Amino acid sequence: MATREIVLGGGCFWCMEAVFQLINGVISVEPGYAGGHTANPTYEEVCTDLTGHAEVVRIIYDTDKLSLDDIFEIFFASHDPTSLNRQGNDVGTQYRSIILYGDDDQRIASERYVDALKSSGEYRKPIVTEIKKLEVFYPAEEYHRNYFRNNPDQGYCHFVIQPKVNKIIQKFQKNIIMNDVK
Repeated sequence: MATREIVLGGGCFWCMEAVFQLINGVISVEPGYAGGHTANPTYEEVCTDLTGHAEVVRIIYDTDKLSLDDIFEIFFASHDPTSLNRQGNDVGTQYRSIILYGDDDQRIASERYVDALKSSGEYRKPIVTEIKKLEVFYPAEEYHRNYFRNNPDQGYCHFVIQPKVNKIIQKFQKNIIMNDVK
């Protein structure tokens, strides 16, 4: 099995984690922080909007089952890439839309995908997704891992995450699995 890794931010990392855990070919999804300037940030520090970091997920996927374009298709369907520094009621630079690439191949693929989306006319407003080299990924605190699975009755999970999960299940039925991705 050949694997690759990509780091993406599309608002709250709890939402992104819950969505990508459903996808056949995703081996693991880990919430964390990246794209900023503060070393070893905490959740509380990132929430101050002063660290420069975004809430992100590190996705490890099986390239025999998913392409990077598949990952991008799910990513863009999971959030609003035209909303600058916010997703719904979550506001701040930590909620920005961002692709953090690991190498030139990923940078080129990211730029090509975003350019194609811009040209497609699918979005009425400009796409504001940032494309940036991944310098370092900081794993989030343990209580953020599997947040949706561990807190299904929490209000945010019910009213914000569940609708995103339902949308992805509906749109990507052929790719959905219900086993435990780490």
